[in-house]
Amino acid sequence: MPCNQDRLYRILCLDGGGIRGVFPAAFLARLEEHLEYPIGRYFDLIAGTSTGGIIAIGLGLGLSASTILKLYEERGPAIFDQQHGAIRNWFHQRWKSVRHWFGSKYEATELRSALDDILGKRRLGESSTRLLIPAWHPVLERVYIYKTAHHPRLETDFRQMAVNAAMATAAAPTFLPSHHTSDQVELIDGGVWANNPIGVAVVEAIGVLEWPSDRLKVLSIGTIADVKAPPRWSGKLPMTSHVTRLFMAGQSDSAHGTAKILTGDGHDHQAIWRVDQVAPSGRYTLDNAGRIAEMKNRAIVEAREQLPELRRHFFNSPAEIFTPYHAL
Repeated sequence: MPCNQDRLYRILCLDGGGIRGVFPAAFLARLEEHLEYPIGRYFDLIAGTSTGGIIAIGLGLGLSASTILKLYEERGPAIFDQQHGAIRNWFHQRWKSVRHWFGSKYEATELRSALDDILGKRRLGESSTRLLIPAWHPVLERVYIYKTAHHPRLETDFRQMAVNAAMATAAAPTFLPSHHTSDQVELIDGGVWANNPIGVAVVEAIGVLEWPSDRLKVLSIGTIADVKAPPRWSGKLPMTSHVTRLFMAGQSDSAHGTAKILTGDGHDHQAIWRVDQVAPSGRYTLDNAGRIAEMKNRAIVEAREQLPELRRHFFNSPAEIFTPYHAL
């Protein structure tokens, strides 16, 4: 299917970040209030990792961003076992912190139940938008990316249950157990290698879909970056609490830099719009459901400021209809 050299191609990229997915979900939900169609309809490709993958799959299947936001607001506390009230939550979290040293901090049953409720038995091939959902195969130590059938050689993933892709990309190591698909394939969170999927998405757009690099517009949304000075000592013990943040920040910056080079962003035109905020380290952890309302508050203010600019570049009209190469 040859591409149109004259049209613009719009890509949405959504970072991972656990319960901090409230921020991108709320940001998109507030933008969506000012649009004629559900916000997923305005993009030619949506890429999302971990919590961003859940949002991406929901948008691709036609869910409104506000419906996805309700998932975080209504089910987030139970997913992270924080629905018991302040005192009991405190004791539960102390126990979970101890358990975290020896196994997964949480069970995946509540997340699976929540995803079953909104995704049901729908398959990835029912998406009305091209999707790119990173996961990781821990046994073979290989990249595993769920994709819609947007290229002739993509003959398998479109038949997979959408909930399998969502559970796989969100199976954050040490927080949730690995996910075993209906085919007994073991997968974990794509955040171990592509927490910010912008680099993967732009490579897919140019290398697989053959979209012209100078015709891409990318909206990349983070999950509130935290800032903390590195420890003075570099041994294992002082570095323990910094390693995850260090690797995620490094991967995100590398992916963003890759996308800038490939699209030519910052040279003779702008191709990438990055939306994120910064907060003190520890303010918003991957599993602190107690700050959902605060993160939503931040997102609403951000959307108010960003709407005029983003409307000009992304929301004048819906994307062209996506016709997959292989149908269910």
